[in-house]
Amino acid sequence: MIAAEKNRLILAGEWVKPDIEATIAWLTRSLEKINREIEDLITQSPLWREKEELLRTFTGVGPVTTCSILCELPELGLLNRQKIGALAGVVPFNRDSGKIRGKREIWGGRSYLRSVLYMATLSAIRFNPAIKPVYERLIARGKLHKVAMVACMRKVLVILNAMIKTKTPFRVPLCP
Repeated sequence: MIAAEKNRLILAGEWVKPDIEATIAWLTRSLEKINREIEDLITQSPLWREKEELLRTFTGVGPVTTCSILCELPELGLLNRQKIGALAGVVPFNRDSGKIRGKREIWGGRSYLRSVLYMATLSAIRFNPAIKPVYERLIARGKLHKVAMVACMRKVLVILNAMIKTKTPFRVPLCP
């Protein structure tokens, strides 16, 4: 909503701008308040605090990703890799019908979580030594950017799931 109001502000007439600016200020204050409340809830819960500390050891996962995963995916660490991937919507499914063999596509799952994972994976592709070679290998094999991104998103999610399940922080793999 803040972005929408800022876009409206650009085209607004002079007599409307003060009202839009007031709305932007109110939305910003509300967002900051909600973020503080989420951080307080995480720090007050020993279980969430432990999960947050583990998730933050993974290069590419920051505060927004951590809070989003804790809120949107409480099943993390409880399910196997296939189920957690399907729950997040990063598993490709067949589009087959009869003799027709369609493309495999991702669908279903939790779309908000998928967009958060996308941004975390963008960062991981640049800086994480476990994800960067996977992405580069897929691109070298001729895969499209989005296909390689979804594969890396799934890999990130599987690694995070394993970290929470085993309660071990992320370590850089010894062999590439």
